Amino acid sequence: MRTRQLSAWERAGLIPQSEEYSFEDLVQLRALRSLRATRITAKSIRASVEAMQKASGMRNPLVEASAVGQGSRLAFRHAGTLVEPVTQQLIFDFDSRESAQNGTMRIAAPAWAKQKVDVQQMFFRAVRLEEDRSTLPQAIEAYREILELMPGHAAASINLGTIHYNQREFSLAEQLYRQATEADPEYALAFFDLGNVLDELGRLNDAVAAYQRAIVLVPQYGDAHYNLALAYERQGQRRRALRHWLAYVRLDPVGPWANHAKAQAQKILSTERLSIVSRRGRLVQAG
Repeated sequence: MRTRQLSAWERAGLIPQSEEYSFEDLVQLRALRSLRATRITAKSIRASVEAMQKASGMRNPLVEASAVGQGSRLAFRHAGTLVEPVTQQLIFDFDSRESAQNGTMRIAAPAWAKQKVDVQQMFFRAVRLEEDRSTLPQAIEAYREILELMPGHAAASINLGTIHYNQREFSLAEQLYRQATEADPEYALAFFDLGNVLDELGRLNDAVAAYQRAIVLVPQYGDAHYNLALAYERQGQRRRALRHWLAYVRLDPVGPWANHAKAQAQKILSTERLSIVSRRGRLVQAG
């Protein structure tokens, strides 16, 4: 695979910047390579992946589902459904290959798959209801119903938690975010949101731990680096904050948040004499 293509996928955030790839990374690369023939741009692939993450609660849709080109976007086949996440279109698709060959749709599907399809439909409906302030109460009820049927639905816990967070019902939000972290301990967004609500509750040490966990799961999680830097500054740990201000600037070098991160890093460098270890292990004196 050409280095140029790998670099494009890295810049789009579709694969990590690394000299060595894990097995999951290789599976993801195989999926991306198969999509090259569709001529869907890396930016569009990322948009579809992020929409699918939000809609389904999947951590890595390119690995956990089957990606299918649909015009300029991706659809994902999973648990008997074909989903176009950007437009939130959901199509029953229990066995697309058999349907194409025989002109028929399989009627029988495993009970667990049918239940998952039902819950997915409910989730898409809840997301649509949440987009309109006038239907927010119905969205809350829809998310609660989902969690009664499937308590481990991490995305529903996160979305419902965020509604309560925005309503400043922080204790309820914390409970739901923790439920999401327990349902999926690899879900970085759940830990990031948990860090935010713990910060609001004044539990800064716990917030720091949550942000740290999000970064361990996704080292390129720019927003987690930014919030962790803020938290460290509030604790007076400016040297630790510096590391994450610089990380944020590397990940998101343009815009008002990047400008703020650069300014904070410069303040720390101008007031403290620090030893910074370069990527090659060489010590550089700053300040």
